[in-house]
Amino acid sequence: MSASAVRSLGAYTLDRRPLAIPAYRRLWAASATCAVGGSFSVVTVPTQLFTLTGSSATVGAAAAVSFGALVIASLWVGALADLMDRRRLLLAAHCGLALTYAALWAQAALGGRSVAVLLALVACQGLTFGAIMVTMGAAVPRLVPVGLLPAANGLSSLVRYTGSIMGPLLAGVLIPVVGLGTLYLFDAVALLAVVWAVAKLPPILPSPHPASRDGLPDGISKAATDDAPAQRDRRRSTLGQVLAGFRYLLAGRVLVAVLAVDLAAMVFGMPVALFPELAQRTYGGPAGGGLELGLLYAAYPAGVFAAGLMSGRFTRARRHGALMASAAAVWGVTVVVLGLAPRLWLALAALMFGGAANFVLSTFRNAISQAYTDGAMRGRIQGSLTVVLIGGPQIANLLHGAAAVVYGPQVTICVGGLLTVMTVAMIVWMAPQLWYYAAPRTEDVVSG
Repeated sequence: MSASAVRSLGAYTLDRRPLAIPAYRRLWAASATCAVGGSFSVVTVPTQLFTLTGSSATVGAAAAVSFGALVIASLWVGALADLMDRRRLLLAAHCGLALTYAALWAQAALGGRSVAVLLALVACQGLTFGAIMVTMGAAVPRLVPVGLLPAANGLSSLVRYTGSIMGPLLAGVLIPVVGLGTLYLFDAVALLAVVWAVAKLPPILPSPHPASRDGLPDGISKAATDDAPAQRDRRRSTLGQVLAGFRYLLAGRVLVAVLAVDLAAMVFGMPVALFPELAQRTYGGPAGGGLELGLLYAAYPAGVFAAGLMSGRFTRARRHGALMASAAAVWGVTVVVLGLAPRLWLALAALMFGGAANFVLSTFRNAISQAYTDGAMRGRIQGSLTVVLIGGPQIANLLHGAAAVVYGPQVTICVGGLLTVMTVAMIVWMAPQLWYYAAPRTEDVVSG
């Protein structure tokens, strides 16, 4: 095969260019190690809680505790990430998560009979995981050039979804063999790989001042970011810093449009709560779950994974806003197809294609929010976005569940898909800056 043919083929496969940067490569490789071996608690914690109490309500309460802790950590650590070395924050958060897994192992080894202890450790897990999400989102743009942010986000998403598929699958197989406690220990040991990679990073210091007026996002005045310098931020309360982040977010039309498009796709077009009813009543699956239900849940991440393997097809593009909005609209169309699908195979095809569209959406959502935000505000913006983006699926579960009681699952899904398409079109019409947004060509990068 000729060199030109190899290059042409590479443009359609996984975009590995960020892996040429040593600091990012170490961090990504460690994250890949941890993605599977560090995700067993997704299954083990609910399993242990249900075994202890026999109540799904307790499992739901644990999810609420984790979500509340994650929200607190996202806002608080987002403010800290704009004031101190993000490498130190990442190191502390990953060490905290590893210690949490070690404590989960210890309580399981001692009999694991206390629900209160489990819920306290679930809260610690939410706090540390929220800190990791926010700080990582603020740190990566300092490790790779802005032109490689889509590729870097694509690589991270590929690892994350691989872990979300393989981790729970392996946990379900291993729990009867090695027990819950051993899987908690696996999680803790896997985190050590990430701790090592973060320890090898160079310092990632906060930006000393905001961008010049010419570099500010559209619609943001100098007064709106006058309090961004780290010297002033250190004199403000944490609440004041968080509010400054929200003000900065709401003042930028592109950031608001990005957030609105993503919320529309999640809230209107994420019918995961209806999969059990759809599997049983539409596709003839058995009560309590079965192959049909498993396939519905697996189809979406399979589409994400497939798109990740072909990320080189789109990560080199510069029209990030148009790609994000188009992907959200395509996702809405696939949701409509899902609602209309009379056969399981068509529903699975729609979910897989939708997963691929959502991979594009999330890749450019992250790239836009990271590149568009001033470095001195990036931690707070990541914290604010994390809160909203994690809350979106929770709202979707509530709305879809309530609507399906009245209209049935298929009508509810179709309407949600149509609302997604119409809302995205309205957002683009109201904020054309998003559609015409193109990635800048340069960015500060931390070497190492």
